[in-house]
Amino acid sequence: MTEDTPLEIFLSGTPGFEHLLRDEAEDLGFAGAKAVPGGVTCDGDWSEVWRANLMLRGAGRVLARVARFRAMHLAQLDKRSRKIDWPALLRADVPYRVEATCRKSRIYHAGAATERVENAIADALGTKPTEKAGLTVRVRIEDDLCEISLDTSGEGLHKRGHKQAIGKAPMRETLAALFLRACGYDGSEPVLDPMCGSGTFVIEAAEMAMGLAPGRDRQFGFENLASFDANGWAALKASLAEPKPTDLHFQGCDRDAGAIANATANAARAGVGDITNFTHQAVADLTAPKGPPGLVIVNPPYGARIGNRNLLFALYGSFGTVMKERFRGWRVGIVTSDKGLARATGLHFRNVSAPIPHGGLKIQLFQTGPLK
Repeated sequence: MTEDTPLEIFLSGTPGFEHLLRDEAEDLGFAGAKAVPGGVTCDGDWSEVWRANLMLRGAGRVLARVARFRAMHLAQLDKRSRKIDWPALLRADVPYRVEATCRKSRIYHAGAATERVENAIADALGTKPTEKAGLTVRVRIEDDLCEISLDTSGEGLHKRGHKQAIGKAPMRETLAALFLRACGYDGSEPVLDPMCGSGTFVIEAAEMAMGLAPGRDRQFGFENLASFDANGWAALKASLAEPKPTDLHFQGCDRDAGAIANATANAARAGVGDITNFTHQAVADLTAPKGPPGLVIVNPPYGARIGNRNLLFALYGSFGTVMKERFRGWRVGIVTSDKGLARATGLHFRNVSAPIPHGGLKIQLFQTGPLK
């Protein structure tokens, strides 16, 4: 890639929710956003790579594709890898590693492919790869087409930088953000999670309402690339609007007192403590907050890893009763792997998502319209 050639940027996403990530990228003005299996592609320069890491809520990682070519055998992979201007991409003083995958290709040995690209980089930089380096060069060979990308995120983007305390079977922030988007949430209504755990849904919703960038409190892999411009990055962060004031309030409840303490601490670190409230409360005791109706979104136990499934029917049934009796006008979104438990709520679902992978399970989002 030359300086005048736009990078192809790949935003990794949750399979089944690629369209939601595309919509988010379009809303944020990323050029040429297109949903593809496993994520979204768009075009831009290095500053757009930085902005994607900083601003996107639903992306798991941001990869900058720096080369694409046909490779039928290892010698060809070696030769073409050496044509890449590695010193323009990587710094000799920053440890790196190479990870390769091969699928449906004449080059089928990932370890051998990794070694060829490692050698090309090492000869160009004068430094060998490090096994546990934080900066990763990703090589993907499929149908004899080789794509080489730099992982510009470092740690996964679900690590926002302020959530230190988590509970059992936590949902990643990136997936929670996509579920909120799937429910039509845009930051303009209150959100309540009656089984909030460490507060992920509530905190994400509150951040969206305040217009806070999800990556504001963390560092990224691109800060260690040769293309990084510290002044440009500082200017980009400084250009962000001040947090938007909001009269909305966001509430989480849980019957686990430890979860409430964790969620409260997480919200404070995220800077949304003033507009969030977490209470130690059972589902049966829920009442609708004062003010306009909004969204109730919940990720209850499924009985697959946590809880006894047979005992959960009563919990789901009680939740559905409370919603119908006390939350008129509110919409409800339930995330579960068990359709039978979802039906036990007695709620009418107008939309059910495709199965989404999560922690070795397939989960779905069950949505109602405004309750009458």
